[in-house]
Amino acid sequence: MTAMMKAAIFVEPGRIELADKPIPDVGPNDALIRITTTTICGTDVHILKGEYPVAKGLTIGHEPVGVIEKLGSAVQGYTEGQRVIAGAICPNFNSYAAQDGAPSQDGSYLIPMGLCGCHGYKATAGWRFGNLIDGTQAEYVLVPDAQANLAPIPDGLTDEQVLMCPDIMSTGFKGAENANIRIGDTVVVFAQGPIGLCATAGARLLGASTIIGVDGNDHRLGIAKKLGADVTLNFNNCDVVAEIMKLTGGKGADSAIEALGTQGTFESALRVLRPGGTLSSLGVYSSDLTIPLSAFAAGLGDHTIRTALCPGGKERMRRLMNIVAAGRIDLGLMVTHHYKLDNIVEAYELFAHQRDGVLKVAIKP
Repeated sequence: MTAMMKAAIFVEPGRIELADKPIPDVGPNDALIRITTTTICGTDVHILKGEYPVAKGLTIGHEPVGVIEKLGSAVQGYTEGQRVIAGAICPNFNSYAAQDGAPSQDGSYLIPMGLCGCHGYKATAGWRFGNLIDGTQAEYVLVPDAQANLAPIPDGLTDEQVLMCPDIMSTGFKGAENANIRIGDTVVVFAQGPIGLCATAGARLLGASTIIGVDGNDHRLGIAKKLGADVTLNFNNCDVVAEIMKLTGGKGADSAIEALGTQGTFESALRVLRPGGTLSSLGVYSSDLTIPLSAFAAGLGDHTIRTALCPGGKERMRRLMNIVAAGRIDLGLMVTHHYKLDNIVEAYELFAHQRDGVLKVAIKP
């Protein structure tokens, strides 16, 4: 009989349920990972709400921490029983897109059509877990192109310490990297959810001298202070744009990072940006954006607007875990709640409604 596992699957908008699915077979370039810890992401909530379409019956989730259960015959340099993570984005690094510097946007979408995944470019197609293939909110996950996507966990690090590496740490840091931050810069980070908090920490590591964290939740703003924010602003208590212009002497910020995905946060990020500054956008948007004419300086302000999808691959994961191992950052403090996989529907209800001070939920089979 086929061995079965428990998995959280997308049923229809508004419904993610726990179901039994077959444990995946392992191909020559794959690795089967027994999940020890995973989590729920804001993108998963977009899927739950029907704002980001995925196939019915797909296993959701894209943040795996686990142990190698079985290796494909062509995968070298790893051992069964080894603790590993894989990036939320798991591209084929032999693809044209990867070799052209855009691995997160590679041709993985072609594989279900029976075509070669090395060809083609498509936004988000390097994001496979819980998008194009079964994801990580399960007892097991199949990692494709495992040679390039598995990263061993350094000795001494707990699951919770590396749980942020596959997605939110990589994404938040990419937001800071895309912001063109230089030593001594003033940086504003709009929204201090998990990704915004990582962007705040990344801005500090890159040398920003003044980091302004913006959110409407004082608890999150307190954590932002611990991760590197010099000034925090609650948008319920002040005109954030006016206050930032005052703090910068009317110049505006060198960089603004938008980490929520709404018209309001995007527009505010643009309004506080100095001429020649960079807006780094990390939000997942659910509707069209409008660019205000004055903030955009009619297109003459030398502004740079950059978007990003979380970088993946074993080298990215290695570098992020090195930062954790070196004590430069402790993102374990973001894990505010723990749930068993059996109770994942309850965990989704908590996370989607942002109750009880939740930041990240550790899910353990």
